[in-house]
Amino acid sequence: MCRPSATLAVWSSAWLNGAAASDDVLDALAAWGEAHDVVAADAPAAEAFELPLAFHRAATPVQLLMALRAQGVKMAQLVLPVPGDVRGLGGGGPFAEAALRCGDAVVLTELGFGLVPEPIAEGLMRWTVYSVPTPVPLEYQSLPDAEHGLTDAIRASAGALQALDVASDRPGVRAELSAHLRSRPQVDWPAGTPARALRVLQRAEEISAILAIARTDDPGGALSASAASRRAEALRPLSDAVRTARTASVNETVRVFAEQADRQP
Repeated sequence: MCRPSATLAVWSSAWLNGAAASDDVLDALAAWGEAHDVVAADAPAAEAFELPLAFHRAATPVQLLMALRAQGVKMAQLVLPVPGDVRGLGGGGPFAEAALRCGDAVVLTELGFGLVPEPIAEGLMRWTVYSVPTPVPLEYQSLPDAEHGLTDAIRASAGALQALDVASDRPGVRAELSAHLRSRPQVDWPAGTPARALRVLQRAEEISAILAIARTDDPGGALSASAASRRAEALRPLSDAVRTARTASVNETVRVFAEQADRQP
């Protein structure tokens, strides 16, 4: 699972819609930290979710799950904001600032709240619940479109990098790529996750690892500032396609779990 917020969005939705146990959610979150706690950033969030305000005694993930159920939450959207693309954050404010700083968040669009994960100590992940002033649902991103976008971006970026002469082979790149993938948290997906979502996310994760390697220089090599800037520009469409693929995979999975629950008698 690409980010802590993706894990929470998918597994909490599976639990809320009867497709997973609460212990499954907690086990999945453990990949991102040995311990997790939850606080509210403002009074409305504290009141709605019965959570302590930040800098007070924190609540547990179990309390958060129970609060989500009590509020009638069925779906949670993943957002992966970057400077220049703040879709889904509901304008400016503390939530948007925190989500941009951390690079991922969960939005409860129907309720007008969002959650941001942030490691605050060794092995401890803190989830902060914020009020979202003007929540705007993310535009629907279909999995086929996201998958095709990855393919197109790979072609475009490969050509651009070749033209810049920064796509030459480097020794040990396969081992480097494998090590990078192994170093990432390994999180399972709930039973019932759409197969295409799994495939698209897996491909996005592999490309993300390639991007991480492509952004670094060969050992002993160096790029001029202008060449590094051109390389970053060439990689940007591929990076954007990876973010789109990740959000599409996660949010489609969340939608499927919600629809399955609606169809149950």
